[in-house]
Amino acid sequence: MPPAGAVKPAIGPALEAILKRDRLVVALALLALIALAWAYVLAGAGMDTAMADMPDMVMAAPAWTPRYALLMFAMWWVMMVAMMLPSAAPTILLMAAINRVRQGDSPYGKAGFFVAGYLLAWALFSAAAVLAQGALDATGLLTGAMATASPRLAGAVLIGAGLWQFAPLKRVCLRHCRSPVMFLTANHRAGNLGSLRMGAEHGAYCVGCCGFLMALLFVGGVMNLAWVLALSAYVLVEKLFPWGPRIGAVVGGLLALWGLLLVLGVTGR
Repeated sequence: MPPAGAVKPAIGPALEAILKRDRLVVALALLALIALAWAYVLAGAGMDTAMADMPDMVMAAPAWTPRYALLMFAMWWVMMVAMMLPSAAPTILLMAAINRVRQGDSPYGKAGFFVAGYLLAWALFSAAAVLAQGALDATGLLTGAMATASPRLAGAVLIGAGLWQFAPLKRVCLRHCRSPVMFLTANHRAGNLGSLRMGAEHGAYCVGCCGFLMALLFVGGVMNLAWVLALSAYVLVEKLFPWGPRIGAVVGGLLALWGLLLVLGVTGR
């Protein structure tokens, strides 16, 4: 029996050492996955990267065979893994730590299922992006860099992405992505399937937060690495830095203004 007034530590030295080891193992696994995704993207994601050097060429609509559709899906999904998983890493590490403290068992399997659920949400987004790309292909509205050939359509996408930065649902999703502690503690579900569902729910919030931003790839070019890197950096800033939401408001206003100028024909891309 501890003496009166003594404060029992929330985490003992042994458990603290285990938590540090768990964080390291999970972090290294995430780093490896992110590195593999970026390697695939930088290598061209299975596409002919020479197309990216022809931004003004309107490409003929390809034959959308099942193989080609799967290639496009893989391109989008791996790109989303590379762009979005870094900003989700703190949440995944926190989930692993909470699971260890709550249940005292190894967090690796449940963290893996959480990541799988998160990536499943972005897989659904990637499928929607492929459908949108197919529709643009069918109407001849994509350039060789897989960017919209119509300045007015590009402007409309920019306006939509800019205004979404101020939408109430965007703020709710961003608040969740920036501070997921309440979600992870209040909505904790036991077992691997519970972790899978939690990851999918967290991924849905992230899609709601950043999905419109990812649509900007159709403006700059899906194969344009400068746009991919810029959007990835912006997502990290918006989600992880204290001044992220303020930067988001400024970016939203600039995107909407740029889009309006494009629609009015005042400026080009």
